Amino acid sequence: MPRVKRSSKKRERRKKILTLAKGYRGTKKSNYRTAKEAVEKSLQYAYRDRRAKKRDFRQLWIIRIKAGAQANGISYSHFISGLRALKIDLNRKILAELAVKAPATFAYLVDQVKRAEAAPKT
Repeated sequence: MPRVKRSSKKRERRKKILTLAKGYRGTKKSNYRTAKEAVEKSLQYAYRDRRAKKRDFRQLWIIRIKAGAQANGISYSHFISGLRALKIDLNRKILAELAVKAPATFAYLVDQVKRAEAAPKT
């Protein structure tokens, strides 16, 4: 049975870790053991923060919509429920963009919601 030397695989594995650690400070970029720990931790942070990013952006959009709605004299919750009642399907990302970049269009939506609330229900 032939003898197997694993030097090439070992070198490739180490090189991969050290390449991922490029830009780190101190021995974290050059010492394999510390680089491996740092890379594993950074990959954990990346995994966690890909999910946190979605939460953070949703919070930001809600804050922007709330500010725009209050500037037009309506609360956020009344605005969102009014849009649902009118069957206007705009997500929070688009509503936040309208509130910031197109306040006239956002004011029109708020006006539609106010009219629907004021209209007699049959």
